[in-house]
Amino acid sequence: MAGGKPTSVFALHIACLLCGATLCLVRNCFLTVTFITNFTDFDVDGGRDLDIFDINEEAGLNLVEGDIVLDERQTRNSIIGDEYRWPKTIPYYMEDDLEINAKGVILKAFEQYRLKTCIEFKPWSGEDNYISIFKGSGCFSSVGNRRVGKQRLSIGSNCDRIATIEHEFLHALGFWHEQSRADRDDYVNIMWDRILEGKEHNFNTYDDTTSSSLGVPYDYGSMMHYSKTAFRNGTEPTIITKIPAFSDVIGQRMEFSDSDLLKLHRLYNCTEGSTFLDSCDFERENICGMIQGEGKTADWVRISKAEGGPNTDYSNMGKCTGSGYFMHFNTSAASNGDTALLEGRILYPKRGYQCLQFFYYNSAGPSDSLKIHVREYDTTNPNGKLRLIQTIDGSPQEQWQLHHVSLDVKKKFRVVFQGTKEGSGPLAGGLSLDDINLSETTCPEFIWRVKDFANVMDNTPANTAIFSPPFTSKEGYTFQMELYPSGKTDYPGELSAYAHLVAREGDVGQKWPCPWKQITMMLMDQHAHIQKRMSNQRSVTTDPNMKPTGSDTFFWDDPRKVGVEVTQTDGSKYFRGPGAGTVVYLTHLRAKSRDFIKGGDAIFLLTMEDVSHLTLSQPIPPTTQKPATTTQQPNTTAPPGVCLNVQCLNEGVCVVAEGKAACRCVVGDDWWYYGNSCQHKGSTSDKTTLALASSLSVLGVMLVVTAVSVICLKKKYKKRSNGNSVVMENMGAN
Repeated sequence: MAGGKPTSVFALHIACLLCGATLCLVRNCFLTVTFITNFTDFDVDGGRDLDIFDINEEAGLNLVEGDIVLDERQTRNSIIGDEYRWPKTIPYYMEDDLEINAKGVILKAFEQYRLKTCIEFKPWSGEDNYISIFKGSGCFSSVGNRRVGKQRLSIGSNCDRIATIEHEFLHALGFWHEQSRADRDDYVNIMWDRILEGKEHNFNTYDDTTSSSLGVPYDYGSMMHYSKTAFRNGTEPTIITKIPAFSDVIGQRMEFSDSDLLKLHRLYNCTEGSTFLDSCDFERENICGMIQGEGKTADWVRISKAEGGPNTDYSNMGKCTGSGYFMHFNTSAASNGDTALLEGRILYPKRGYQCLQFFYYNSAGPSDSLKIHVREYDTTNPNGKLRLIQTIDGSPQEQWQLHHVSLDVKKKFRVVFQGTKEGSGPLAGGLSLDDINLSETTCPEFIWRVKDFANVMDNTPANTAIFSPPFTSKEGYTFQMELYPSGKTDYPGELSAYAHLVAREGDVGQKWPCPWKQITMMLMDQHAHIQKRMSNQRSVTTDPNMKPTGSDTFFWDDPRKVGVEVTQTDGSKYFRGPGAGTVVYLTHLRAKSRDFIKGGDAIFLLTMEDVSHLTLSQPIPPTTQKPATTTQQPNTTAPPGVCLNVQCLNEGVCVVAEGKAACRCVVGDDWWYYGNSCQHKGSTSDKTTLALASSLSVLGVMLVVTAVSVICLKKKYKKRSNGNSVVMENMGAN
């Protein structure tokens, strides 16, 4: 996609907002206010939608299939076999050269692996084999566990998208690209004449002696599939799907597809996600093992439609009219003081913190309430003890609303939903629940709901922005999201998204320029099951040292100093700083797919997290620990303290290999240390010099040989010439 031109004069269109504390509904009406500022939005992608392979091509990398590194021992058929699997807990080390934003997104990618698979990541503590993540000149990885000790994986500039990171780690876990499967040609046509010269090898396929599809059908939606434009030499696609509807599906870089996860589960024998606890959409009559609690005076009932609302469940909204179920407490038929208790199944926490997410429809009276409890079990309370976590009250609203509740449970427990009739109300109505998800993750901080989003995308003029309300983080910094529903100028059919800092007169306690806060803007895939969601997210981090080109002013300084004053519809004012984000957040085509829009609305989940701890170096373990005995990695017994008397120079690290101490040397993009103690340094320039010297030596020898040959031939022919002259003279005499 061609780069767009930044502009310093732009119209700021403020949407008419219907706001709650953390839920805001944008309606399709706008108040236009025009500002002129010295700052433009900073585009982290440089105005271009670059895929992994585009990034690597521009970096001059010539890798297998565009982003795969093969070592000198590896061939394409070397990935089959258990010996190339990692343990389910993978040690990692984040190098200092990584960008801070990239480090934060890497940790988010690890959280997705934990939520959706049994793969866990832990900081390297001396294990023989680990993944070292560094900022190389592109995005690339080896395939499988190469058992080389320090296995490098690059997250370079513009590689800090969560799906890009997940993609590279899928390679490290043992996966090739989807379109390299043996059965590829049954599903797509490769247009060989449209491929860049010399890049045809990237479209090779391999049979099942090289890699197994693990019995999973070909997946157009895999995040491991090339896009239709991969390695093209012009403007025409290089891959054409045999089912045309999938032409713009291939190459998605949002999240794991269902088939990606299924293959990973089969390869690593996963049975559940590490941090996943429960999910329920109430489509089955057993209501996911939930029960009616003791001491209740009313019941939660599984229904498909409630008098007074809602008229449909949330899971199937907009898909199948009259289908789908949810749980409902009919408060209109209850007496004052009646309670209904819906209790989840017993769960066993590991982390000590959880996030409860659910959709809630309130058509009851204004005094009726929903309380969230946990029932905790221990030896003192074998039947469980209720602990109130949060009360959700407020005026009824004619829509399903998304809620997040943070828990801090450390013992066996159940989640309990308590509905209570506490006053007079309408003749029909009640409290309803649907799409409950529970995981051992942190909850998003804020929710921005944009109503009638498909219409907003289709009818908002280009280069026209709408803004979320300002949200204040737990550390006291305020920010908001800027969204261009029809894209910025020259980017039709795109969503463009930026994050801004906000300040009000009288704000105190913040440090300026704002130091190392990562703002994440996620367009939520509203699928009922949290593990099946393919949400789209981008993150930006406030670097306190960042300055716009040609300016001495800090980009993330106090908005009262570097921003513009904004007047809201209620007359209140605040200051908005410059924005950072991307002009290519998501295409309209993808935004209208899956469940990004449900009931007409889109939901953005926004967070601001402190990532200042990522500016520090990850500690390097002084020695290695003995690897665990597994079938994949035989146990090696090393003498205690085997590394104590070994000195590794130039930041090398001592590890135990086959019971003996050995130095693992530091390697850079174009340089490396080598030798028993990492005492020698080599580089690409050294190799070039050596090669040049060798070539000159050979050339010199060839010149000497040539010169000698010329001299000898010259003498020989001169001698012959003299002989011929004698003969001619004799002939003339006769």
